[in-house]
This record gives sequence, structure tokens and C-alpha cells, in this order.
Amino acid sequence: MRHKALIAIVVLSAFILGVAVPCFGIDLGNVLAMFGIAYAVKVYGPTINKTINKLLAQNGVEWEGTTAVVPILSVGSGTAVGAAQVAGPPELVKKVKAVAQIEARVGSFRGKGLVPVGSTDVKKGLSRVEGVGLSALVDFKL
Repeated sequence: MRHKALIAIVVLSAFILGVAVPCFGIDLGNVLAMFGIAYAVKVYGPTINKTINKLLAQNGVEWEGTTAVVPILSVGSGTAVGAAQVAGPPELVKKVKAVAQIEARVGSFRGKGLVPVGSTDVKKGLSRVEGVGLSALVDFKL
């Protein structure tokens, strides 16, 4: 009996993901990719940070202070769209939880602002961390 219930759940889930999700215009691949970016930054952020620092040092660029890799969150949706390395005094870098990405269009021009913030909930408002800047951007191929 349990076997039949499990099969029914799998079939229903496949139906919902295969039929209902596309009807609502949701790209499940992008949703999973964005979740994957946030997870990758959380788990591998320190390793990514060390790698960036080594690459920059090989090219004669070294930072005074501390660096950390945090997710870039889209202000409109609050989803992770990439990662950034922030640099600054250790006590300030520790406060940075994410980088907020703010996009604007004026005519045929498009601009992006990247702001280090002290919260991962960018929908409620931005709490900028002053004294910290961006030192590198990390792109993930989706």
C-alpha cells in the first residue's frame, strides 16, 4: 500500500512541476539555479574568497583589511543573482551579509548599483554598511 502511495505522490509532483509550473511562467531551472547560488556562496564563500585574493596577489593587487564573499541579491525579487567580494576594515566586513543590486533604466541606458548591506532581507529596506567596498564580482553561469 505504501508503495502505491509513493508512486501517486511522485506522479502528482511530476504533473505539478511539468504542467502547472510552466503555466504560471515560472522557470524551475532558474529558481533552482538561484537557490544554488545562495547555497554555493554560503558553503564555498571562504574558499572563493581565498582564491580571489590569490589571483589578485599574483597580479600585484593586495588589500589592506579583510575581504569576504557574500551573495548579490536583487532588490526587486530578493533572490541571489551572483556573488561579490567586499573589502574593508575587519569590524565592518563582518557586518556585511549581502550586496544589494539595484537596477535602473533611463531611456536606452541601464545602470546597476551594488551596495554592501547588513541584511539578507533586501525587500524590507537597505541597511548600507558604510566603509566597505566591492573588490571583485563572481559570475555563475546559469
